[in-house]
Amino acid sequence: MVSALDVDVPDGELTVIVGPNACGKSTLLKAFARTLTPSAGTVFLDGAPITSYRPKAVARRVGMLPQTPIAPEGITVRDLVSRGRFPHQDLLHPSSGSDRIAVQAALEQTDTVSLADRSVGELSGGQRQRVWIAMVLAQETDIVLLDEPTTFLDIAHQYDVLELASALHASGRTVVAVLHDLNQAARYATHLVAMRDGAIVAQGTPASVLTSQLVEDVFGLPCVVVPDPETGTPLVVPRRRTA
Repeated sequence: MVSALDVDVPDGELTVIVGPNACGKSTLLKAFARTLTPSAGTVFLDGAPITSYRPKAVARRVGMLPQTPIAPEGITVRDLVSRGRFPHQDLLHPSSGSDRIAVQAALEQTDTVSLADRSVGELSGGQRQRVWIAMVLAQETDIVLLDEPTTFLDIAHQYDVLELASALHASGRTVVAVLHDLNQAARYATHLVAMRDGAIVAQGTPASVLTSQLVEDVFGLPCVVVPDPETGTPLVVPRRRTA
């Protein structure tokens, strides 16, 4: 359960939310996307309660990749990515030239053009994840929410996805991601939020948040935190546990 929580997602930043399993990270992200309505309190979008917007208006501002999206049987990559254009369409104008341009741009950004005519079900896990991100990009929203986008991916594909998230941030989008790997979070986040038991424990730059004391308090993991030799960002090194 998430309660008495107050968090501000800064515009134009790559915010990463970390915390133990079942601490409320995904619940918080769903509230941001209006796929979950809080029993109390208010989520604000552009200064107004998110519930004051029509669903399509929210979808034109906020795009979300859930943890385990499911593609319809037999759908092609291009058709799936095209579904990201739904918030911009209506009954009189189901598709337009701008939709096709947006879909093509999303495929190019995610390096999935060569997969466009393939069935989503035929793809590897890393390819599918890039295709789902392409669908979110096709929405052309200023805010992109990614719920555990690296889950089930091998290490190389994890970093491919994180580099893509970083590129989205560099292009001016506000990106919010839930991650489990603290070192990946520290390397890519410009703003870090740590949660425990449904509450915000700390938030700020990775260097200010990710201390050995916080990691032990939040995750129960004794560690030392040293500079990453590649990036200078915090690197969590667990202490060896003896029997």
